[in-house]
Amino acid sequence: MASLIGRVLVTGAAGCGTTTLGRALAQAADAPFLDADDFFWLPTDPPYRSRRTAADRYSLLTAELAQRPQAVVAGSLMGWGAELEDAFDLVVFLYLPTALRLARLRAREEARFGKADPEFLDWASQYDAGTAQGRSLALHRQWLAERKCRVLLLEGDMTTAARVQAVLQALA
Repeated sequence: MASLIGRVLVTGAAGCGTTTLGRALAQAADAPFLDADDFFWLPTDPPYRSRRTAADRYSLLTAELAQRPQAVVAGSLMGWGAELEDAFDLVVFLYLPTALRLARLRAREEARFGKADPEFLDWASQYDAGTAQGRSLALHRQWLAERKCRVLLLEGDMTTAARVQAVLQALA
């Protein structure tokens, strides 16, 4: 099936399932999948140690999207530049309660790296309160209100299939 979804951004707090939904949506719609982390972080071993400059990540993702009128991007693009942040037909915002997100993050980190980084979990635990530097629920809500495209809020622990269907219905 040819992709008819345009460009979709799936975003939310760490551990809410943006990558999982992004990949599933891209597969269901036969669209390319792009992970914002691949543009934010330099490739290192172990991963997620060195950030790209803001200009480099903006240029790389902008160039990639220029070649792809249909794409699903997963991750946070807050502060990457208004032109890029508004390059989507739909932004999907996922929200899950903190305890569930942290349990998912802990399991993911243990599966990937053999242990969960306590500093990362501490940072992620502060999302709702907004007490850590970076992403927070308040900043995300403000950012979403400034978008020029439609925004779909998917709140709660839904299956990936149910989330994909909700997004496809919103795009229809």
